[in-house]
Amino acid sequence: MSDAESTLINWLQRELGGTVVSCERQARWRPAWFVDLDRGADRLQLYVRGDRTDSPSAFPLEHEYRYQSLLADRGIPVAKVHGWCDEPKAYVMDRLPGRFDFEGVPDDERRSVMEDYIDILVRLHALDVAPFGEAGIVRASHPSQAAVVGLQHFEQRAYRALKAGPDPFLEFALGWCARNRPDNNGRESAIVWDAGQFLHEGGKVTALLDLEFGHIGEPMMDLGGMWTRNPFIPFGDMPALMRRYQDRSGTEVHIPSVQYHCILWHLSNPLEFHATLADPVSGSDYMLNRSWVLESNTIALEGIADVLGVPLGEVEEPATAPSGSGPAHRHLSRMLEELTPQSGYGRYQTRIAVRLARHLERLDEAGPAVLAADLDDMRRLLGIRATAWAEGEAALEAYVLADEGRHDAELVEVFHRRLHRARMLNGPAGSWITQHRHAPQPSMSAP
Repeated sequence: MSDAESTLINWLQRELGGTVVSCERQARWRPAWFVDLDRGADRLQLYVRGDRTDSPSAFPLEHEYRYQSLLADRGIPVAKVHGWCDEPKAYVMDRLPGRFDFEGVPDDERRSVMEDYIDILVRLHALDVAPFGEAGIVRASHPSQAAVVGLQHFEQRAYRALKAGPDPFLEFALGWCARNRPDNNGRESAIVWDAGQFLHEGGKVTALLDLEFGHIGEPMMDLGGMWTRNPFIPFGDMPALMRRYQDRSGTEVHIPSVQYHCILWHLSNPLEFHATLADPVSGSDYMLNRSWVLESNTIALEGIADVLGVPLGEVEEPATAPSGSGPAHRHLSRMLEELTPQSGYGRYQTRIAVRLARHLERLDEAGPAVLAADLDDMRRLLGIRATAWAEGEAALEAYVLADEGRHDAELVEVFHRRLHRARMLNGPAGSWITQHRHAPQPSMSAP
């Protein structure tokens, strides 16, 4: 048992009473624990959500704790909050029944769950925002800025303050979003933003999950968030869900705004993980962060290409060339596979290392071809050919910042090829971590 877990158990027994009979760390990238607390007359099944360790959050954990408590007080289905722990920094909530995905769930049950989720969003968006603002929940200084206050938090706190080097695509996407922001007509509401995360059981939502980025924003941001998550957890007939939201809320679903917020929301991963990918801390799931960033960037780029009417073609797999270090990479991967425990947090940690070893093996055999192709693309665009990766990244970022949208179409094509090549380096050709999930664009019409 770690010191953090021992301290947490003492806090739970002191503050909530009873005896902790089990405490299991969740096998995921951020600290969290499943806890059973026996209090004689009852047994509490708890979930303890800890603070991030490998990347800064635009919204502190205390902000999430307050936001979830406010929703619970207003009848929004979220887990009841039991308290705040200073060391380790965490907050404690009930552990509720339900599952988070729809694998094997009949279509009619999924439809019922998603209709219930839309109705919850309608109730959430109708709440009076004044008490949220008074409680210190993030809110724009003027309602006209409600649609971008969250992005501004991400950009300033997680990216600009910690920027570790050139990031040409992210600068391109941020510039595009700044130049193309739709008018939100002064609408404000409490939003979850990272929408589409919930538990469900028996055709109903049992609880909204992961309220880390909840704040006072613009309602179309949540609909954009749903479209963002849909490729990974298919929600069913998305146009029908958009029509239901419009009918139940009386608020027009402005599809260009929803599409904009799809693009904007995808930038949250690259903004948040820029610094930790440049200098990973102990325990960081480097490959998960890298794959999230590349997939988010690719889907955001596809959205921009759709708005601009730029067709995107296929990108060829990079050529491979065996190197003298190939046997060592393969041997390391096999060793880590053999060391992997059968279950628990230890298995999760070892699997992180296995994925990283496979990425390094792929980088060894295909990285030189990808670098050469990227530098050739930049030569055609910039008129000069950099001699090294760092030099090329700096030159391309400088070009993007000076361009101010004049060559958006050409840049979309260049970034499309760069992002797909980078994704193909995530692991062995054809492995799940190299796959791309194309995201259909938001619509109110049936496909």
